[in-house]
Amino acid sequence: GLDSNGVYNGTSELQLERMSVYFNEASGNKYVPRAVLVDLEPGTMDAVRAGPFGQLFRPDNFVFGQSGAGNNWAKGHYTEGN
Repeated sequence: GLDSNGVYNGTSELQLERMSVYFNEASGNKYVPRAVLVDLEPGTMDAVRAGPFGQLFRPDNFVFGQSGAGNNWAKGHYTEGN
């Protein structure tokens, strides 16, 4: 599997071959997630960054606003999300 530094540790050729589905190979045989993380509030992004794999994500792939919708779908869709 992938360790918290983005380095693949394993012996499965199939698993290594499939890494390119979700990750781009960067320099030094490190893998970077192919992801854009989007939310209305920065708190969820902070939780991802603070997690064990947070350092793998590119900082410019975090897109967030400054106010959330408070778990109210309609507010997020019709007002905050516009």
